[in-house]
Amino acid sequence: MFALNFYSAIFIDQLKRGRKTATIRLGDKSKKYRKGEVVLVTVGFQHSPRERLFEAVIDDVQVKSVKELSPRDIEHDNPEFRRLDETVHFLEQIYGRGIDEDDLITVVRFSQISERPSEITERMRPTAPSQN
Repeated sequence: MFALNFYSAIFIDQLKRGRKTATIRLGDKSKKYRKGEVVLVTVGFQHSPRERLFEAVIDDVQVKSVKELSPRDIEHDNPEFRRLDETVHFLEQIYGRGIDEDDLITVVRFSQISERPSEITERMRPTAPSQN
């Protein structure tokens, strides 16, 4: 199983509450992450202990240029951001270099896997008692 790791603890609450449902990674990561794949979502620094948050399924993987990021991509990556320049500035801090609007990025969308989400439980309940 692959891990989808986040270096910043600021994302823990957003991830656990389902507010962060995507990640924007610099470069083409389409060979690393594939739609339908199950990954372990973790938080921690490389070569250090990491906190296991949950398992998730990858819903979509899109490779595009920075300038092609949509407001929806930005919001799903960081619900606090609304503008492209905020996301670019954040990516520059993470990667420690300037980010150009023509640089390739990969948007990985994911959904948390729960033991038995209440929404699914509700959908599975019969609406009326069955009759024999």
